[in-house]
Amino acid sequence: MTEHSNQNCTTCTPPSLDDIAALAEAARADLPDVFAAPAASVVLRVEEFASQALLDALGIADPFILTGLYEGVPLPEKSVMDPGGPDIIWLFRRPIIEEWAERGDVPFNDLVTHVYIHELAHHFGWSDDDIARIDRWWE
Repeated sequence: MTEHSNQNCTTCTPPSLDDIAALAEAARADLPDVFAAPAASVVLRVEEFASQALLDALGIADPFILTGLYEGVPLPEKSVMDPGGPDIIWLFRRPIIEEWAERGDVPFNDLVTHVYIHELAHHFGWSDDDIARIDRWWE
């Protein structure tokens, strides 16, 4: 896959589900060792959009709003009493592409990495407010 840039792209092919998964896996591979082992146990799934049931459960009317989601029990809250299901990071292709096109100021791979790392931060127990305090991505 070539690096997707939204500048001067008149014949670009939109990134596929597999392209986005590969970018997220590359971000995971680049993690510092202290984060790499815990991150390795989190399943990565890429879909076109979040399911309608998920959007309804989150109170989200516009499916283009949700670019990613962490589903699981954050590490600081895990106990032996937790069900054994896997933790999952969901990335949603169409909303990510839409955000990238609207922003116009960031390489596609950087946006996918950002969304993946944001969701992974939830696995480590960080809230959206915690992430916002250190992440100046949107400024």
